[in-house]
Formats: sequence, C-alpha cells, structure tokens
Amino acid sequence: MNASSSLQSWAPRALSVLRIVTAFLFMVHGSAKLLHVPHQAMFDNLKLMSQLGLQGVLELVGGGLLVIGLFSRPIAFLLCGDMAVAYFIAHWPKSWLPILNGGELAVLFCFVFLYVWIAGPGPWSVDAAMRRGR
Repeated sequence: MNASSSLQSWAPRALSVLRIVTAFLFMVHGSAKLLHVPHQAMFDNLKLMSQLGLQGVLELVGGGLLVIGLFSRPIAFLLCGDMAVAYFIAHWPKSWLPILNGGELAVLFCFVFLYVWIAGPGPWSVDAAMRRGR
C-alpha cells in the first residue's frame, strides 16, 4: 500500500473530523450569543427575537446537530444558506473582498457546510450509525 492510497483510506474519517471541528466552532458562536459562554460583551443585551438572536439559535442548535452528525445534510444545507445570507447582509456592503469586509469566516463556514451537504457527514456521525443499524 503506497502513501497516497493509505491517506485516501482516511478520507471519510477526515470528512467527519472536518464536520465536527467546523460545527463546534460554529456552535461556540451561538453559545456566546445566547448563553454568554464564552462571554462577549457585544452580546450582553442581545434579544432572542432579533436577527442576531435568530442567528445565535441557528449557530447553537444547527452547530450542535452537526457536531453529533444528526440530520447532517439538511442542517448543512440550511447553514450554508444562512452563512451566504449573513455574508451579503453583514459583510458585502463594506466591500466585496472578504479580507476587507471581515467576512472570511462566513465564506469558509458557507463552503464547508456546502461540502458537508454534498459529501454527507462521514462515518463518525449519528446519521451513519442509524444507516448501519438498518
């Protein structure tokens, strides 16, 4: 077995790791907004029924579901669209270039979620375990 085929055999597990790490980082954004953990002063007066409050719910709940890999494809599709909308509402008006408008994370989250929607959650997920159980 050569190095390339050895690495290729790890690709499905690497997909799971990419999904888990990305979703955890996304979930922490929601946790900061809604649970104030970690504390971010800019979210101290956040109203749940606001655009930012809804974003926090999507980040916390959607991120949590993706961490465990439950309903991965529909959640990833929803979050991909959410990040595209967030980019064009919050970042695009400042500049078209992400490095100039602070939108790099929104773009990266958007495309990783797009990839998870297409590729699936990988073998380390509740979705995969449920498929194996059938």
